[in-house]
Amino acid sequence: MKTHKQFKEEFLRDPAKKAAYDSLEVEFRIYNALVKARIEKKLTQKQLALRLGIAQSALARFESGRTNPTLSFLQKVTSGLGLKLTII
Repeated sequence: MKTHKQFKEEFLRDPAKKAAYDSLEVEFRIYNALVKARIEKKLTQKQLALRLGIAQSALARFESGRTNPTLSFLQKVTSGLGLKLTII
């Protein structure tokens, strides 16, 4: 069995796959930053979802990158975490 790191290294050796992966970097950074903020605030997905008035499953889809969120959804999540969404 391969580790995630080993799989990722092998996956990214293919130039086409690496280009596709690199094109998603900004999205990955956003998801990771918001998940990290939720964990630092010691909130579960369920707790944050209740605070946002959404289903926990919707938050899980967002955090896993299986959905393409709107700016208003990103604003809702950041606000629910007590953060400010800044786009530069």
